[in-house]
Amino acid sequence: MKKLILFLLALSVILPTSGFSQDEKKEKRVLNIIAFGAHPDDPEFQIGGCAIKWAKMGHRVKLVSLTNGDIGHWGMAGGPLAKRRTAEVQEAAKRMGTTVEVLDIHDGELLQTLENRKTVCRLIREWNADIVFSHRPYDYHPDHRNTGLLVQDAAFMVMVPHYCPDVPHLKKNPSFFFFPDGFTKPYPFTPTIAVSIDDVFDEKVHAIDALESQVYEGGALGSEETLVKRFANDPKRRKEMLKKSWSRRNGGIADKHRELLIEWYGEEKGKAVKHAEAFELCEYGNRPSKQQLRLLFPFFSDE
Repeated sequence: MKKLILFLLALSVILPTSGFSQDEKKEKRVLNIIAFGAHPDDPEFQIGGCAIKWAKMGHRVKLVSLTNGDIGHWGMAGGPLAKRRTAEVQEAAKRMGTTVEVLDIHDGELLQTLENRKTVCRLIREWNADIVFSHRPYDYHPDHRNTGLLVQDAAFMVMVPHYCPDVPHLKKNPSFFFFPDGFTKPYPFTPTIAVSIDDVFDEKVHAIDALESQVYEGGALGSEETLVKRFANDPKRRKEMLKKSWSRRNGGIADKHRELLIEWYGEEKGKAVKHAEAFELCEYGNRPSKQQLRLLFPFFSDE
């Protein structure tokens, strides 16, 4: 019996807790959200709608690009492109009401190194994160995959006092979530939560409109032809095209995960959602209950 009690006590230390005290559950508090993308546009694309919703509610949102995006364009590269893309996400952040940081690591060269893991760990700690987002480690781009691995590798280490001791360790483990992707091996994206962004959809489009090198010029795989097809030199027409494109994208997420929207919003409202963002809870880090998820994603209070 004594051995069993000792085992249970040890287990309670290792396993993640809810991350919320009883007082915090009763009182509204400011949430700290940080999202890691591989390139200057990934976090904006993936959580832009929810980022705006959190920011409007007074929560703190930071979007981090682990590379500077310096080869992400067909017609320019190097320092000038890195500066351009940093300026683009800074403008997008102003439009969303969020904070942004772009690390000076070459695009296409992000590796799963100890130095990079420590950098991610420090960023999570400095933001005192409650929620952390990243790519899944099964995405198409090596930078995406390594972003996912680096963030997962930091999931436990953010709480270890003598790891990166220059930044105080977190006393509560954040909840870690994955962005969606379309890949099925070793397993497909399996969302835990889906959020309607209908109320902020136009604002999301306005934010990513700032990412001109990517959304209007085609990024790394664009061309002169892309400029014509996307009306790059016509601000009004190109934004109309952008809205239609993202309506299809976020509309596709809503349609694909309709049952999950109904689960969270109820049948009537869930069926009515036109645009959504969805996220998968990582098994590492804090594993919140559905009630606790409603505290992290406080968008369902009227449901």
